[in-house]
Amino acid sequence: MIAAVDIGGTKIAVGMVDSKGHLVSRAELPTAADAGYSSALDRIATMLRDTAAQAGAEITGIGIGSTGPVDPVTGEIGDVNFFPHWRGTNPVRDLERIFHVSVAMENDADAAALGEAGWGAGKSKSRLVYVTVGTGIGAGIILDGEVYRGTAGAHPEIGHHLVDLSGPRCLCGFTGCWESLAAGPAMVEWLNRNAPPEYPRTDLTAKKICQLAQEGDAWALRATEHESRYLGLGLANLVTMFVPDIIVLGGSVMNSAALFLDGIRAVIVSSCRFVPSEKTELALASLGEHANLIGAARVWYHRFGSKGDLRAG
Repeated sequence: MIAAVDIGGTKIAVGMVDSKGHLVSRAELPTAADAGYSSALDRIATMLRDTAAQAGAEITGIGIGSTGPVDPVTGEIGDVNFFPHWRGTNPVRDLERIFHVSVAMENDADAAALGEAGWGAGKSKSRLVYVTVGTGIGAGIILDGEVYRGTAGAHPEIGHHLVDLSGPRCLCGFTGCWESLAAGPAMVEWLNRNAPPEYPRTDLTAKKICQLAQEGDAWALRATEHESRYLGLGLANLVTMFVPDIIVLGGSVMNSAALFLDGIRAVIVSSCRFVPSEKTELALASLGEHANLIGAARVWYHRFGSKGDLRAG
């Protein structure tokens, strides 16, 4: 079994994952970024020891998936919005020192893409795009069994490709990014902006909007239709650019995928005239709520265990 670490903006999860992609034990704690990197490292090490003991296993390797930017080659954390004071720290080097095992790290979307390609919905597919839709939009691209990287090993920020120049301002400073139009908070902002003043807005979240839409609420249905259109436009761009075997959809918004899939498919069919879009399968992530953690373990297996063969195991 391999130890896995999922470093997110709000929580850090760790676990033990076997060679078939089964999560055997798990623990999590709040990221508590303001407490500093050293505190987080100590808590990760403690949780790793505890989850290994629960699984009755020895830690023989560690895979990390982290919100980015991160450097997958050096293991260094970049300028991450959620924990800006951690810039320049290196959990790969530090966990190698603590546990005396090999450690590998990827951006969390790339980690989830590796997990789905090796153990999940994309198994046996050589060209896969994994898209996670939640508080933001992230994506990982697998081409011929390898993670696609940009120059200097950079992770492509597909959530920030331009979809509508007249769209809302994004956290990145640009306007009309896919994330600003189709992530969970974008659905909330659209409803707040367009619904009449008397529409109840208390504790409005993307999850609540989806629940209301399933109950037949007219404005919630309009919000999910708007979401479907912009999710579809971004995915149609990916189909046109990469023509992958499969696009795997994950993230909290996709827990209500039934509200969006028909609209997404309609946009793809109408937008991708010059590529065989019907050959690109659209599937939901199959590794469940722990996809990022299972993907983190797959990072290690891919780097050190069965490198070059995502279908092994």
